[in-house]
Amino acid sequence: MSYSPPHHHHSNNHNHHNNHHHKLPKRIILVRHGESQGNTDPQAYSTTPDHKIPLTSTGVAQSRRVGVTIRRLLDSSSPLSPSSSSRITTLWRVYFYVSPYERARSTLREIGRSFSKNRIIGVREECRIREQDFGNFQVAGRMKVIKQTRVKFGRFFYRFPEGESAADVYDRVSSFMESLWRDIDLNRLHPEPGHDLNLIIVTHGLSSRVFLMKWFKWTVEQFELLKNPENCEYRVMELGEGGDYSLAINHTEDELREWGLSPEMIADQKWRVHARRGGWNEKCPWYLDAFFDHLQSEDNSAEECSDHSEDGSPLCPDHSRCDNVEDSCDNGVEDDEDDELESIVSER
Repeated sequence: MSYSPPHHHHSNNHNHHNNHHHKLPKRIILVRHGESQGNTDPQAYSTTPDHKIPLTSTGVAQSRRVGVTIRRLLDSSSPLSPSSSSRITTLWRVYFYVSPYERARSTLREIGRSFSKNRIIGVREECRIREQDFGNFQVAGRMKVIKQTRVKFGRFFYRFPEGESAADVYDRVSSFMESLWRDIDLNRLHPEPGHDLNLIIVTHGLSSRVFLMKWFKWTVEQFELLKNPENCEYRVMELGEGGDYSLAINHTEDELREWGLSPEMIADQKWRVHARRGGWNEKCPWYLDAFFDHLQSEDNSAEECSDHSEDGSPLCPDHSRCDNVEDSCDNGVEDDEDDELESIVSER
């Protein structure tokens, strides 16, 4: 399945379809900020507002290096010249989105050193891709108790006191993505004809994970298994042959596995590389297995084995009537309890 731009009614004119297709960004690159003082000294959050936490000198160096790496990626992906074996490296542009937090803004400034101004179509500070709000100033002792509670409650839905849950971040990132697609659909990013447009989003670990979760329609259970990106680690979503985006074009299967993607999720990313628009993989296996694994494959088999009596009351596994609905058979699978305390500091 995919998160795709709004569908429009097109004529059979092939050129009209291609013009719309060419407006899509060639790549969407998610970059986590460089190492910050909060990553090395958790006490910083008790005296400095989260949005003002600066980069360390290591974070500055990381940011410069990732800028060089991304620039090389874009150059190396440029088309070959028809008259020579060299690449036409002039046919791409970038548009930046950045979190308003100081560590993200500083990361972008260092990344920008690798790009000349004529490469940059624009830059926009976007508040909806900011860091998860952990609750104003944070005292170390109190945060330790909060972390323990979060593990018991579940990382995605636990809302920090005076702060946000990952579900809250998911909602605002989803809103950002809707705005992003409107900008693309209305050609507000103004890519030049014939040039590849690359969106680079400089954000935070959680924001990048929920961005991918929303885009690829991953479940909460799948989100819980995702590894947080390291400082200045990036994820490249590239447009495949048929108009769908995939992580598998620029990242190896080992990388995807290391990030926490399951075999089914990896297979889906590989499928997207060659997927054709109009032929989306709507039968997403993890949704089917999660909700319908108890159903029979054929209708006639279902008639022979029903979970309910004629009057609609539930049956137990031996097909006797259950007097209490709460006693009826439950085929749900309990999630394994996370027995490790994940460090909030490493996430930020």
